[in-house]
Amino acid sequence: MTSPTTLEDWLAHCERLHPREIDMTLARMVELKARLGLQFNVPVVTVAGTNGKGSTCAMLEAIGLQAGYRVGLYIKPHFVHFEERCRVNGAMVSAADLVPHFDAVEQARGDIALTYFEFTTLAIMRLLSQAEVDFVILEVGLGGRLDAVNVIDADCAVITSIDLDHMDYLGPDRESIGREKADIMRPGKPAIVSDPVPPASLAAHAAAVGADLWQIGRDFNYAGDKQQWGWAGRHKRFNALAYPALRGANQLLNASGAIAVFEALRDRLPVTAQAIRNGLAIVELPGRFQIVPGQPAVVLDVAHNPHAVATLVQNLENMPYYPRTRAVFGAMKDKDIAGILARMAPVVDEWHFCDLPLPRAASAAELEAQHASLALKGPGPVTVFRHPDPRSALVAALSAADPADRIVVFGSFYTVGGVLKGGLPRLNAKHLA
Repeated sequence: MTSPTTLEDWLAHCERLHPREIDMTLARMVELKARLGLQFNVPVVTVAGTNGKGSTCAMLEAIGLQAGYRVGLYIKPHFVHFEERCRVNGAMVSAADLVPHFDAVEQARGDIALTYFEFTTLAIMRLLSQAEVDFVILEVGLGGRLDAVNVIDADCAVITSIDLDHMDYLGPDRESIGREKADIMRPGKPAIVSDPVPPASLAAHAAAVGADLWQIGRDFNYAGDKQQWGWAGRHKRFNALAYPALRGANQLLNASGAIAVFEALRDRLPVTAQAIRNGLAIVELPGRFQIVPGQPAVVLDVAHNPHAVATLVQNLENMPYYPRTRAVFGAMKDKDIAGILARMAPVVDEWHFCDLPLPRAASAAELEAQHASLALKGPGPVTVFRHPDPRSALVAALSAADPADRIVVFGSFYTVGGVLKGGLPRLNAKHLA
């Protein structure tokens, strides 16, 4: 077979390699790590959890850059372009820069059939290991113990909120899921937990392996009013901090966890209060309670489990009054769709369910049927529509909306990504420009 020459060709090759999209084991990654000689010579932070991982990674990157460090970041999934998953010094890497690392993984793997996630993770980690950076941030995938990223022995582990998601792979309850996530902890290394009510399995695992557990509410904490907030850790305090640029009810938890990382690594990555202030003031992350300028108001949020949707609803209720809220929603079949719909229903007047472009997605018809079977009530009479893709669902919602209304696009990354594919919508009338 002729070796692929473009990133697009390599990604298509990765999709063909392994019959299963998810195959939970570290054996292949351990072998390939050895064959590639993959290692990091700078501090590495791994970030796991159910919700808040992306926000925490973005805050770590922003603070680090403002402190003058060169930062490598692996974050996922992407919305439109695969290259979004890898940033060096705040800039998305180019497709051409990634190609040699895909080729190196291909040469090293021999007859080992890597999954798409394993192959692409190895390529990105190889790029980051060779980049001129001062520290690296790696976002863990759906689990922890058997996640491809866990092949790396990180200098600091972060675990954000734990909730019920991917239960077929991670277990039936928070304790089981926490146990899976906790495996990214390493002996003698700091493990930052920013879940305010963590499952006991996190502390138990930290004790079992000898990790240095930093628990919010015990080892670090935050407090604030409507104007500013402050953070206190084991050794340092930071006062008069502005609220993070990322909107949402849980962002102070994520910010607190990010600051705790820098305190835990203060001997290797010292930062100033000003770097924290500046980093949190400018941090950006698409699709996390992202409000698109214009009228009607459009909110983009990748909330795809009941816990995240509960936070989304809380954030929506903190917005000004809108006469009607129209929701564009698409999700994977394995999600707790009933739980998501039940949490969201009280604020939605009009549903626009959409198909997504992959086999494991629930169809718009299936979403509509589940919504009907639950007999959920909205703020008033509820209308429901089906669409072949997220973009057409947004176009329909916009065409029906008054300028004073609100549209919420939420669910899978593919839902929000489908809307962003043509760039941010320009909102100034009853159409999508």
